[in-house]
Amino acid sequence: MIHPIRRLFFDIETSPNVVLSWRTGFKISIDSENILKERAIICIGYKWESDRKASVTTWDRKQNDRGMLDKFVKVANEADEIIAHNGDKFDMPWFLTRCAFHGIRTFPYYKTADTLQWARRKFYFNSNRLNYIGQYLGLGKKLKTEFGLWKAVCLDNDRKALDRMARYCARDVELLQDVWDRLSELVPHKTHAGVLQGRDKWTCPKCGSEKVKKHQKRVTAAGTVFYNMQCRDCGRLYQISEPLAKQYAQAKKTKG
Repeated sequence: MIHPIRRLFFDIETSPNVVLSWRTGFKISIDSENILKERAIICIGYKWESDRKASVTTWDRKQNDRGMLDKFVKVANEADEIIAHNGDKFDMPWFLTRCAFHGIRTFPYYKTADTLQWARRKFYFNSNRLNYIGQYLGLGKKLKTEFGLWKAVCLDNDRKALDRMARYCARDVELLQDVWDRLSELVPHKTHAGVLQGRDKWTCPKCGSEKVKKHQKRVTAAGTVFYNMQCRDCGRLYQISEPLAKQYAQAKKTKG
């Protein structure tokens, strides 16, 4: 299938702060002055919608994430949409914060879709974790990992452990796309593929096809009329306003 929307899926793995602390426990206060080493991004996994496998870029041997961020910014800037699980509150803020640290310029706005927010607001899963949703939908699961992997990567600078983490991150991205594919059919679109290709608004928002059909007329309590539509090519269900329905009817009449 041709994907007219440049849709980018991504996930990051991060290092913790290394701090000086006199005790451990749940109710303790550690001041920012106690930080011995600032947290950073270990790796970024990403793939375009049409890619078969995810790519992963990592920090360098000195655990500097600047080169990785320089590379990923160029990729992100090409995207029409950027998708992540908890991306709006975790991945994107982390990405922007580390770019700010290194003085890397980014666009002031990226259009994002957060599958965690979809799960919380639109669905009713027992758990909103990506691993659970993937298994619930029969799409597979994340790779198993443990806290020791982060210790090996961050404290020992173990390159084999870093390779394992990269594989773990890549699998997350591939599972993310599978989950997005399933859930996106049941939530409103964020980018209209038809308009992106220079076509009318009544065309399919998912693939841009003009081969669509009108299902039924709907009327709100306020008297607003809209129509349910379905794409004959990709099967996407969507809605259009009454004026757009008239444009659709005229275009259909013109083409005979």
